[in-house]
Amino acid sequence: MSENSKDLNKNYELNSEAVETLANADKEEIPQYSEEELSKYRKKKFQIPNWLKVIFVKFWFAGAVCFFIVMATGGGHWLDMYVALSIVMGMVTDLLTNNVVRFIEPYEGANDKYLMVTHRGMVGFGLNLMCGFLVMAGVMFGYFVLNLFISVGVEALLFGLLCMGVEMLLIGIKRLCSSILNDAKAAALGETNHGTQE
Repeated sequence: MSENSKDLNKNYELNSEAVETLANADKEEIPQYSEEELSKYRKKKFQIPNWLKVIFVKFWFAGAVCFFIVMATGGGHWLDMYVALSIVMGMVTDLLTNNVVRFIEPYEGANDKYLMVTHRGMVGFGLNLMCGFLVMAGVMFGYFVLNLFISVGVEALLFGLLCMGVEMLLIGIKRLCSSILNDAKAAALGETNHGTQE
């Protein structure tokens, strides 16, 4: 056997031992590294921000609702369209949009701040239906304002943008109200605790 082949065999044996040791190691024996440390050795690649993905998902599903309900049916009386769109939008939000938004979140609960309704099941379904009516009222108001300045028809792109915009506005209002209530509750508890200590 030549010197080269002996060296190759030796390297193979060393590597196989290292692999076997690593494979049989207990969890406690494996060194733990911080995410910051690991990120130094990872390839730097362009990543789409999470909030942008969420906005696109909301925009796309709202546009699809417009395409299949308004454009496919050819429209109708505004009140009939309002009711139909509100119901379908609520159902799509609960069954599709929210589930996709949860699926793309980097960790569990990360995208809850982008959802109007975080409840699941029948309660969440009912709340999303009610929110569908609110969003559609905002969208119709948006079309009314736009038509005061320029004549616009109902089409998927603008409809999707308006739906997404109105929903994000409602989520912002919800979060602001929740923050105000939490601050008021914390202040009330602080005063109560302060009063009892005295």
